[in-house]
Amino acid sequence: MRMKRNRSFCESHKNNGRERKKIRIMEVRARAPGKIILAGEHAVVHGSAAVAAAIDLYTHSSLQLHPAGEGGAGEVVVDLRDLDLSFSWPCSRLREALGESCRKAELQAPRPCSSEELASIAKLVELHELPEAKIWLSAGLSACLFLYTSILGCRPGKVVVTSDLPMGAGLGSSAAFSVSLSGALLTAAGAICAEGANCGTEWESFGKDDLELVNLWAFQGEKIIHGKPSGIDNAVSTYGSMIKFKKGGLTNLKSGNPVKMLITDTRVGRNTKALVAGVSERASRHPDTMASVFNAVNSISEELSSIVELAANDEIAITSKEEKLAELMEMNQGLLKCMGVSHSSIETVLRATLKYNLVSKLTGAGGGGCVLTLIPNILSNLVLEKVTAELELHGFRCFKVQVGGQGFQLCRG
Repeated sequence: MRMKRNRSFCESHKNNGRERKKIRIMEVRARAPGKIILAGEHAVVHGSAAVAAAIDLYTHSSLQLHPAGEGGAGEVVVDLRDLDLSFSWPCSRLREALGESCRKAELQAPRPCSSEELASIAKLVELHELPEAKIWLSAGLSACLFLYTSILGCRPGKVVVTSDLPMGAGLGSSAAFSVSLSGALLTAAGAICAEGANCGTEWESFGKDDLELVNLWAFQGEKIIHGKPSGIDNAVSTYGSMIKFKKGGLTNLKSGNPVKMLITDTRVGRNTKALVAGVSERASRHPDTMASVFNAVNSISEELSSIVELAANDEIAITSKEEKLAELMEMNQGLLKCMGVSHSSIETVLRATLKYNLVSKLTGAGGGGCVLTLIPNILSNLVLEKVTAELELHGFRCFKVQVGGQGFQLCRG
């Protein structure tokens, strides 16, 4: 973990009956991954299982704490480096606007943001008069201010955020933001501490209890951004790897072999709420037929969960496993089209990759957004370059990713 301290110390203390390390930190760097949905999107709302996985594209949050000036002066700065935008609020203004809310909360028991507090935070964000084209940033800035003031109070500091993830593309960018920020803030507050078990690597992981706390706080941030999130995105971003989700229950999956995907961002925006509502309306018009569609998706998710956990020990076994995954993806895409959530841009990706005998499916809400293409182990780099070049000619953006990697981590150096 990269830390700048006036003086360094670690002292043992009890926190909720657990032996912990408390570190006085002046700078913390954290990261959290984005996610993809391998199977089950939309149908999960109707009781089917879904499979989601972390990917090795990350959002990074850097937190620098500053000493308070006379009378508690100073400011909280949020620097969105990728957008070349910076926002700041004097600590005195935060205390005036938030009152009792602008005090450190009970960190082990994350609290939701009240409607009154959210209204006060919204007014603070409005001070910066975001242009109409950037108005979508207001929810993320509100979440940032809530998490910062709830965990650290009105202590002066600067948050710098950068990300590998395209925003609003269905890859969990908001969850990765909430997780990386929550983890950095909780570390600075001394509520969590990295295990330091990853010797020889730059990134350190956390134990189960600490990750659970990060996840709970990140979920509060997600609620500000999305209203009623499922909790899947922040859970995957926090814990990493793969999960199967069904009716509020999470099952951790362990991939027996590396899985690689080409993610194509069509750059076509979509209205997730409208797409979800559209599927529900179709289900109300054709209840029996759509129930069969959802049941089929559930079967795909369950089978895919079993296949990803199988260990293939030779090239023949790996190829067989990949062929089964590809078939399931292909069937899932067909069912998503039945639900009415495909799009011409998605169909363009499907046709382009099929020319190279590669299978693709949308991931997330559909209606644009991102498309997954399974990269077989035996696929040559030359073919992958040709596929990527063809997709980019359509104005799409491509990312090659490893599926099922690490969750929230801190940087040391």
